[in-house]
Amino acid sequence: MCSAYEFYPPHIKVSWLRDGKLMTSEATSTMELADGDWYYHIHSELENTPKSGEKISCMVEHASFNKPMIYDWDPSLPESERNKIAIRASGLVLGIIIAAAGIIYYKKKSTG
Repeated sequence: MCSAYEFYPPHIKVSWLRDGKLMTSEATSTMELADGDWYYHIHSELENTPKSGEKISCMVEHASFNKPMIYDWDPSLPESERNKIAIRASGLVLGIIIAAAGIIYYKKKSTG
């Protein structure tokens, strides 16, 4: 997903690049949508499975820019997402340990 926010005038072009070459068929975009305060926003989505070593970029062209802005796609998870996964995994492991300890305690109590 590539999004542009708070731009005026509404005419903007959002394109996708694969290794610096324009991709034309896999992308879909919304129209320029008014925010209600003279600004606009747009979203473009690329349906593609990148190959190893391939560089995918979003290129935004607008009258307010001297040259097109190019944003490279980073396939790694943001740090906040990595932290959420680590916390959930830790909670799961702790839950399994507590459940196992409870089962062992129950078995020893019931046989003794």
